[in-house]
Amino acid sequence: MEKERAPRNRTLTVLESERPSLTKRLVFPNKKEMDVFQITNKTICGDLFEIIDLLPSEFADLLIIDPPYNLSKDFHGLKFSKTSDDAYLAYLSSWFPKIIKTVKPTGSVYMCGDWRSAFCLQQIMRDWTIIRNRITWQREKGRGAKANWKNSCEDIWFGTKTDAYYFNVDAVKQKRRVIAPYKENGRPKDWEETSDGNFRLTYPSNFWDDISVPYWSMPENTDHPTQKPEKLIAKLILASCPENGLVLDPFLGSGTTSVVAKKLGRAYTGIEIHEEYCCWAEKRLLSAEKDTGIQGYANGVFWERNTLNLQKRQSINER
Repeated sequence: MEKERAPRNRTLTVLESERPSLTKRLVFPNKKEMDVFQITNKTICGDLFEIIDLLPSEFADLLIIDPPYNLSKDFHGLKFSKTSDDAYLAYLSSWFPKIIKTVKPTGSVYMCGDWRSAFCLQQIMRDWTIIRNRITWQREKGRGAKANWKNSCEDIWFGTKTDAYYFNVDAVKQKRRVIAPYKENGRPKDWEETSDGNFRLTYPSNFWDDISVPYWSMPENTDHPTQKPEKLIAKLILASCPENGLVLDPFLGSGTTSVVAKKLGRAYTGIEIHEEYCCWAEKRLLSAEKDTGIQGYANGVFWERNTLNLQKRQSINER
């Protein structure tokens, strides 16, 4: 049964009348090797373990991996159970060496996880990539804990296949308010003065505190239990996938990686076992043909959290 939602709730839903046309857009594997043209800008609906050996070699510029965390979680009937570190590492090892073969020599890999699985993620990334960094991003949401610290951060491990990798730092600079506006010879030094305040473009660090987790009033929101924000994925794509490059996500979920790639002019391939999630992804991809906006990203710049009105005003002024 469909959930009854408040009038202002913008969470994406798929009507039964929409399902047949969305399903027709999916690629269902037939145990034959797939070529790049067959899977470019497509959502593959199926089990990664059955698909992984059918994928082309070295076709992806960027690999974004958001696997089930080592937690007990119900993905609308598909359940993943928490296990030991050794067992979780064995799970990662069962597919990671194969999926890394899909990445070009100049490509990059980002692997999402939380603090509980940091040991396993670092080990698998170390064994198969050159680890470049670990990004920690702050989640606004999170349950309080009486006998522990509230868990409000997650990690993204960044690795490359070789030393000759693509990285565009200018594409991911952040616009931040200047608290202490220093001037030299009466002029702003490394910042700009506007009617809305003083701002500076800064180089991105490996701690991101400007991410808003999707919620009910945001059009990107779905009922997926672990959906990643579009702004988060946009940073990874702009930094590590060249224009007209291809992004692969083997655990696509509700489609965020593919949707953001499309909005940013990149090709995409997504793999997802849950057919309902695949339909959500396809509906979002159709919407992205008309709406290319990404919350928190405007005019080629990432803005601090809670600056939406300033973004809108600048966008209007630059038209």
